Amino acid sequence: MCGIVGSWDAGARGQALREVRRRMVHLRHRGPDGEGVRAGQRGVLGHTRLAIMDPAHGAQPHVAEGGDCALVANGEVYNHHALRASLQGHRFESHSDTEVALHLLEDEAVEGVPRLDGMFALALDRGDELLLARDPLGIKPLYLAESGRGVRFASEMKALQDVGATVRELPPGSIWSSRDGLRRFYRVPRARSELTDPESAARAVRATLERAVEKRLMSDVPLGAFLSGGLDSSAIAALAVRATGELHTFSVGVEGSDDLEAARAVARHLGTRHHEWVFREADVEADLERLVYALESFDRDLIRSAMPTHFTARLAAEHVKVVLTGEGADELFGGYRYVRSMAGEKLANELRRSLEGMHNLNLQRVDRLTMAHGLEARVPFLDREMIALAQRVAPDLKVARRGSRRIEKWVLRKAVEDLLPADIVWRDKAQFDEGSGAADLLAGRAGQGGPLPPRLGVQPRSPEEARYLDVFASVFEAPEAMIPNVGRWLPPEGRSAATWG
Repeated sequence: MCGIVGSWDAGARGQALREVRRRMVHLRHRGPDGEGVRAGQRGVLGHTRLAIMDPAHGAQPHVAEGGDCALVANGEVYNHHALRASLQGHRFESHSDTEVALHLLEDEAVEGVPRLDGMFALALDRGDELLLARDPLGIKPLYLAESGRGVRFASEMKALQDVGATVRELPPGSIWSSRDGLRRFYRVPRARSELTDPESAARAVRATLERAVEKRLMSDVPLGAFLSGGLDSSAIAALAVRATGELHTFSVGVEGSDDLEAARAVARHLGTRHHEWVFREADVEADLERLVYALESFDRDLIRSAMPTHFTARLAAEHVKVVLTGEGADELFGGYRYVRSMAGEKLANELRRSLEGMHNLNLQRVDRLTMAHGLEARVPFLDREMIALAQRVAPDLKVARRGSRRIEKWVLRKAVEDLLPADIVWRDKAQFDEGSGAADLLAGRAGQGGPLPPRLGVQPRSPEEARYLDVFASVFEAPEAMIPNVGRWLPPEGRSAATWG
């Protein structure tokens, strides 16, 4: 896991090199283990490294044997062993997964990107062309700015806020070429109610999730899991323990919070090496500016859930460099309260919409707050095979009516009910900010109503969000350049993210 930054046709070589080095400073938190820069004829690639795979030899940028092709990447390629075996005629300098991506794209260019199974944002300098690509769901971020003075790109907006040009988010599942522009290589498949038998669907979900977790245990450094005590994180932890025999787990909350109590119960049941931290109002207040700067957002709901993520990531970084998280289960299987009243096509469409909007909402939260602490987060539920399967499961197995109740994520609960205590499997959904107690602390600091004037061209939706917007404006040099890419959660009739163009 790393930070990438670079430019293309951005002036004299020395000037472009100095500019990239200056922008790399803003991404050092993403890669505290090392830095590398490579200047080609038209492009400069910069990289800040968090050493996960082959820590001793996997430094970037990777440069091909002939010297005319170079790559920087942020993320993990889980099928790198199989890809390496299929690549002929290359000399590998490391066991790094991202060096495999270099040689694959050297051979196949844009056609090779869909073969990468993982989470990634990458930049490839092919000598006469720059390629940028982002994984199917946008787990890893990438932004670019085009102007008459060339192209700049970076993992986070803060590294581009002074470019003097429009900053845009590269859409998930997309490739951008300096020669051919933007193309999509992946879209979330539409729902098809093919799996209607409850037992068959549950078995398929379980088997697919097991493979997704096992794939993400790939690491040359210590690995753990976030554990809120809810269904999603508990299921991931349970499968990871089965595969590894030992696991560090991490939980935070206010004193006496539901999440802390539930996480302790799950940790005891699984026998994990459990770590927890109790936060207070003073901790929330002290870290708010730091949180907004790391998150690059002012959305109220995102800030509320980001605060416990921030504390959990800080705790985990004291013990491990990689964590598994449960993000994506709610979007795949109908875990949010507001979808309980939905059924059939309406439910399927809403879940697909929420999946497509994750990249600058919940996935942004997980990426920014883990990377702020030099920690890599992996999300098994968002494996491509898992997404494809979930889109084949009938909606009435996701939000299922059992007697007078409508139970969210029913098929997922059935799939993992043998792994966990019954009161965890059938525990009602509690959002991270609510279960941890962060929402109450943040809401209590927001002040009361009254007219809410626009700020930076944005209409705050509550006094609490107005406060976060003020903080956002104060921690960035050019907040106006970042505003268009800030995701805001919207109801089903709206859109949840900024769009390209």
